[in-house]
Amino acid sequence: MTQQALVGVDVGGTRIKVVALARGAADGTATQDPTPLAEAVLPTPRDIGSRMGEVVREAVDALHVEASVAAIGVVVPGLVEERSGLARYSANLGWRDLPVVEHVRAATGVEVGFGHDVRAGLLGESRYGAARLRDDVLFVPLGTGVAGALLSGGRLVLGSEWTGEIGHVVVDPAGPPCGCGARGCLEVVAGAAALGRAWSEVTGQRVGADDLAHAVAQGEKRAVALWQHAVRVLTDVVAPVLAGAGSRLLLLGGGLSNAGSLLTEPVTERLRLLMPGREIEVAVASLGDRAAALGAVALAADALAADALAADALAADALAADALAADALADDALAADAPARDTVGAEEQS
Repeated sequence: MTQQALVGVDVGGTRIKVVALARGAADGTATQDPTPLAEAVLPTPRDIGSRMGEVVREAVDALHVEASVAAIGVVVPGLVEERSGLARYSANLGWRDLPVVEHVRAATGVEVGFGHDVRAGLLGESRYGAARLRDDVLFVPLGTGVAGALLSGGRLVLGSEWTGEIGHVVVDPAGPPCGCGARGCLEVVAGAAALGRAWSEVTGQRVGADDLAHAVAQGEKRAVALWQHAVRVLTDVVAPVLAGAGSRLLLLGGGLSNAGSLLTEPVTERLRLLMPGREIEVAVASLGDRAAALGAVALAADALAADALAADALAADALAADALAADALADDALAADAPARDTVGAEEQS
């Protein structure tokens, strides 16, 4: 029997990450952080919005897996409506109301799962990584952008296309301009890219967030002040989300999470100040930049399971319809026999 694979495709602003798992490993119960059948990283074409289906098909073909592809999961940034299969808007990739599921299904001929890249990152961590077997989690990747995703009662919260957009909470109205049109949004103050730019301005050198973290670890006063401010505004934004959702685990990802305890410890300390009596675990995501692609694999598995359930429901409906038709025929036959029985009864009485 030919092995089947599930493929996850994470479409980013500059790169497309693709990963394939054996179908049996993709349910997340057999192994944590499973070994992929194949992985690939490709440049994101500038015209991806006009040929999404073709680009995804080419990305899957680039894996050269011998297994047959049973389903594909595709995740994208921006404003996303999972239920309708639409990518509503992406400033970086230049699309509006793109019917991703429709285009990919037409190009590949297989079942398609679809989602938001940050929510997919949490799904990946939940199935295969640091949030495995945890039910109530807030996942916040701190990279070029900042966003949030929630797992509540073991279920991924989808909400509206705006769900999770915490990176655009204004934390400093006089702060740097943001791509959304506002100034001082969380992601341009506390994101990894933003902190790299801020530290470059301080040092006069082209450096990144990792360099800032190294300087913080060395006790450099300017670096410590910049870091403490970022930690404060980040924690002040996520604390109400944690409180409202009842989350027990705050999972930090993205480039800034490479700082490890340098980040998690001060965040934990401030959460204790802001949320007395609540013990929130703060941890670093374990899957790195594979999280969203692995989450896309999980979406592919879910789409396949949903398709099987729909097929079973149709079969059950057909059986029920056949049974009703048989009952109706039996009733018609009884009704047709009734006059004959009445005649016979009348003759016997006379």
